[in-house]
Amino acid sequence: MSTVIDPELHRRNFRTVFALAGLFLVPLLLSFWLYYGLHWRPRGTANHGELIVPARPLPDVTLADAAGVPARHVFSGKWSLVYVGDGACDADCHATLFFMRQTRLSLNTEMTRVQRVFLATGNCCDRAYLAAEHPGLRVLDATSAAAQPLLALFAPTGRAQGLYIVDPLGNLMMRYDARQPPQGLLEDLKRLLQLSQIG
Repeated sequence: MSTVIDPELHRRNFRTVFALAGLFLVPLLLSFWLYYGLHWRPRGTANHGELIVPARPLPDVTLADAAGVPARHVFSGKWSLVYVGDGACDADCHATLFFMRQTRLSLNTEMTRVQRVFLATGNCCDRAYLAAEHPGLRVLDATSAAAQPLLALFAPTGRAQGLYIVDPLGNLMMRYDARQPPQGLLEDLKRLLQLSQIG
């Protein structure tokens, strides 16, 4: 017993199969062509600050704190918000330190994982102001020759309004402009702390 298949039905079935295959394969092939052929990359990023690529490992130098006590392993074990500036602390310094303090306080229960560090590049330090307005801020005298390899890794331009993030392993990884709204820094810090199992 042989059955004869209608050629028109046979062609229609093949068209349906090819249409379904095309429905799934054409977008896939188009995306591969855009990504690998034209090297098109989406422009959006998840971070608000300037990512430092590659991350720069900071040298482990001994720096004296504001009282003159030597401090080692400054950037290990905790996330660090770092400000680099003159110890006399002008208006830009005041605004940036306030920005840094308020952002850390906004972390609520996670704020113990983040330390604030002020690397004073000269005239160290306005101790009365820093003690009254910024308790818990680690102020380190970076005027010595030993501190120069460390300071060289922080961009010299825009330091007055710059705020840096250092990971618990001592890698300089992000820079923020303190003149921008603090919500971006807060969101990035929350994301880093959520994803990080260290620090």
